[in-house]
Amino acid sequence: MDKIPNLPNIRADQLDIPALPKLDPVGDMDHPPRFLLLYGSLRERSFSRFLIEEAARILEHFGGEVRIFDPTELPMAGSVPEDHPKVVELRELSLWSEGHVWCSPERHGAITAVMKNQIDWIPLEQGAVRPSQGRTLAVMQVCGGSQSFNVVNTLRLLGRWMRMFTIPNQSSVPMAYKEFDDDGRMRPSAYYDRMVDVMEELFKITLLMRGRTDYLTDRYSERSERAMKAIDRQLQKI
Repeated sequence: MDKIPNLPNIRADQLDIPALPKLDPVGDMDHPPRFLLLYGSLRERSFSRFLIEEAARILEHFGGEVRIFDPTELPMAGSVPEDHPKVVELRELSLWSEGHVWCSPERHGAITAVMKNQIDWIPLEQGAVRPSQGRTLAVMQVCGGSQSFNVVNTLRLLGRWMRMFTIPNQSSVPMAYKEFDDDGRMRPSAYYDRMVDVMEELFKITLLMRGRTDYLTDRYSERSERAMKAIDRQLQKI
């Protein structure tokens, strides 16, 4: 195994030296950027769904292709086989997407079970594919009372765990019942403007990531592990 001076613990043959030319985009980018939007309430008048629908309008105006997943009738994670139609639908949408938007109400200081259940059904690995790795993510929340950031903080933690690139900006809408009209459209306000900011930033970062996620998510530790396993397989054949 090759050695690097002053770095004796590193396998030189598996260490990548980052460089700008390696960030040149590759692959099919002729299609519009693809976004999967998730919300966290089953209520008929769901403010998290209303906010997601407003976000969808902005992303579509920018030229994106948008899918909003309906969590109604999605079983609790682990309660049914993975070939359940709603599970298959959610996982296929995650694989199809390049970016996500997650929005949950705050309940008892945390995200709702509806929101967590959707995330729990998206596996870290599905065969040789990671359905969430490398996707961009924007997080939002709606509050029944004063403004809080408990939900967006939790969603950020989950996004990191799912190996997603979560953008810096976020949206938290307090007293959401005041911010939407009878038709579920968001009224003009600083909170509406912030939601537009978040979608604008998400779209820009998604464009920057396109064709580069494979390189950006290629890790030294995983390359080294694959190399060791390949050596083990060869030794077993001897």
